[in-house]
Amino acid sequence: MTQPRVTIWNEFRHEHENPAVRAIYPGGIHGAIAEGLRAQGLGEVRTATLDEPEHGLTREVLDSTDVLVWWGHKAHGAVQDEVVDRVVDRVWDGMGLIVLHSGHFSKPFKRLMGTSCDLKWREATDKERLWVVNPAHPIAQGVGEYLELPAEEMYGEHFDIPAPDELIFVSWFTGGEVFRSGCTFTRGSGKIFYFRPGHETYPTYHHEGVLRVIANGARWAAPTASAPRAFGNRRPLEVLPERGLPERAGEGA
Repeated sequence: MTQPRVTIWNEFRHEHENPAVRAIYPGGIHGAIAEGLRAQGLGEVRTATLDEPEHGLTREVLDSTDVLVWWGHKAHGAVQDEVVDRVVDRVWDGMGLIVLHSGHFSKPFKRLMGTSCDLKWREATDKERLWVVNPAHPIAQGVGEYLELPAEEMYGEHFDIPAPDELIFVSWFTGGEVFRSGCTFTRGSGKIFYFRPGHETYPTYHHEGVLRVIANGARWAAPTASAPRAFGNRRPLEVLPERGLPERAGEGA
């Protein structure tokens, strides 16, 4: 099977500004995910960050990306609308998109969902148990019944997103909350996977199970051969009979 070409995008701001985050991710969150995906057998993995020209997401980069992985948190508003348009258009045309953790508030995800994407949250070192509720789904392959993270930020319902096409994971937290933590969507020819874990002050992206899910998600979201999307006025495929003008009221035999 051909492996997808993956681009991992990260703001890369917390790692510069917060020593605690830098200690966990010295090469950046994007670097840890890239290393983990390569270890999971994905060969063609590259990274891009917010402060690169065009945020590292030039038209050429996106045109050669099968799946874009997105992590953002504190600088959603700094993402240029022109780049957002480019990302969203590529998703509609078939590029896969994996949105991680606080990327639920990113401009591309909110644009594609059409909702606020808001939720409850708490930073209190909750234990998170992600239950697999769709064990036959390819994204859950090799995960087992659940993933358990000893410390994570809590996200709680209500999660203001459209009803997912498929629900794969539901999280439970020590404080009692639950959350739809693994959801898929389709937009045009593109497949989207939202996956909840990944607060920057915890070593979540060093967890083998989390990296396995992201790798599975990349393989699932990769474009497949599909019917082309066509719009606008079209010539008929068959010869249409001649159509006369309708008679006006009061005329005729």
